[in-house]
Amino acid sequence: MRNELDPAKVLQAYENVMANGTPTEFGKIYEGVEAFSDYDGYNVYMRGNGVELKVGFHNTYHLEYDQEHLRDSFLKKVAMLAK
Repeated sequence: MRNELDPAKVLQAYENVMANGTPTEFGKIYEGVEAFSDYDGYNVYMRGNGVELKVGFHNTYHLEYDQEHLRDSFLKKVAMLAK
C-alpha cells in the first residue's frame, strides 16, 4: 500500500462528499462514503463498506480494513468521487 494514494485526489473526494452529501452524526455521506474531520480539521476521515481512511497532517494517510477486496472496492469509489 505504500504511496498508492494521492492525498490530493482523496481530498477532492472528501470535498465532493461534503458538498453533495446528506448530513450524518459525524459529517456527511454520499454514494456510500461517509466523510468527516476532527474538530481542528487537521485530519479528515472517509469510511464505508468496512474500510476507514484517515488523511492527516503533511498528507500522511492510514487505511484500516479487514479484507483486501473491500479496500480495493472502497478505493475505486474514492477515485470515482475525486473526478
